[in-house]
Amino acid sequence: MAWITKQSGTDTVQRRAEPYLTDAMRAELRDEYLPRFETKHGALLPALHMIQHACGWIPAQAMLEIGEFLEIPPSEVLDTASFYEEYWTNRKGECLVSVCRSIACEFCQATAVTERIKEVLDIDVGETTEDGKFTLVELECLGSCGTAPVALIDEDLHENLTPDRAAELIERVRAGTYTKGGTGAEHHSS
Repeated sequence: MAWITKQSGTDTVQRRAEPYLTDAMRAELRDEYLPRFETKHGALLPALHMIQHACGWIPAQAMLEIGEFLEIPPSEVLDTASFYEEYWTNRKGECLVSVCRSIACEFCQATAVTERIKEVLDIDVGETTEDGKFTLVELECLGSCGTAPVALIDEDLHENLTPDRAAELIERVRAGTYTKGGTGAEHHSS
């Protein structure tokens, strides 16, 4: 199999005047995380989490700042951030829709749920709508096999989904009538 190369070596990093890795974040890393590890490299995951929690994703400038602070090559920061599915190296939509693709959900028609969401949003898995409102992803397992198929809307779990109910949830988010809480207990028309 051939290696797929990334063109990150020739990328231009968009920079803003203020740093992503703030003085408060640096102090927290220095005082709370670095003492726990034998090397500075050990604080890389917490640093990435801090940035993502603050920004919703991890911009290239932030990766450079983390690398400089922890004395790690920027390529290692990028490799780490792009390796783990939980990190976002591209801006994501305001609402993250995550459909489970575990074997239990697949048996219970999760593919049909995903296809219906793709149709409603007019995007493919891994894409963000042009208005920046929604990003659609698939995850390996959401740990709710007994209520498959399931999906997350941001952090709200929705169980026993049908394609039409998934479409209804998306439309409610669009219309601003979605109520946070999930678990399939929300009121919906059928």
